[in-house]
Amino acid sequence: MSAVLDHLRLMARNNAYANERLYEACCRLSQAEFEAERTGFFPSIRETLNHNWEVDRYYLDALKEEGQGLSVFDTQHLPSAAGLQAAQQSVDRDLIDFCDRITEADLERDIAQDRGNDGIMQEKIASTLLHLFQHQIHHRGQAHAMLAGTSVAPPQLDEFFLKFDRHPSAQRFQESN
Repeated sequence: MSAVLDHLRLMARNNAYANERLYEACCRLSQAEFEAERTGFFPSIRETLNHNWEVDRYYLDALKEEGQGLSVFDTQHLPSAAGLQAAQQSVDRDLIDFCDRITEADLERDIAQDRGNDGIMQEKIASTLLHLFQHQIHHRGQAHAMLAGTSVAPPQLDEFFLKFDRHPSAQRFQESN
């Protein structure tokens, strides 16, 4: 197995772990706190997490070459943290499964991404995965910062890779690799 594939597979698992920890905290918020206007790229925790879920679905659709394209954004935003948690867990499992199935040769394969008025763009699978993980980290960090202004403390999200400070819930993601 290659170091690149190992890395991408671990990143998919880290992504699921960090989402799980963040959603555990968000599910303890009242609905009003979840929807409250806050400072961030998106105006609330709810909108930020809906954006992550939508974008994950968009890129996973492209990676799996299912052809939905921008229509994944036509879905109604999910109103509750619990509903979003379940939806995100499903996408996270699909992403782990995708990363577990790809081969070294797949990484350099081009896939189509619907960019609306800009047309269909061809991107490498490896680049798409790296972008997806970076996108998640970026917006998950914003939701994490927003949590600091609520009644629920933001969780540690960086206790995944090192044995020394690995969070106990990260272990099951490590074992599935």
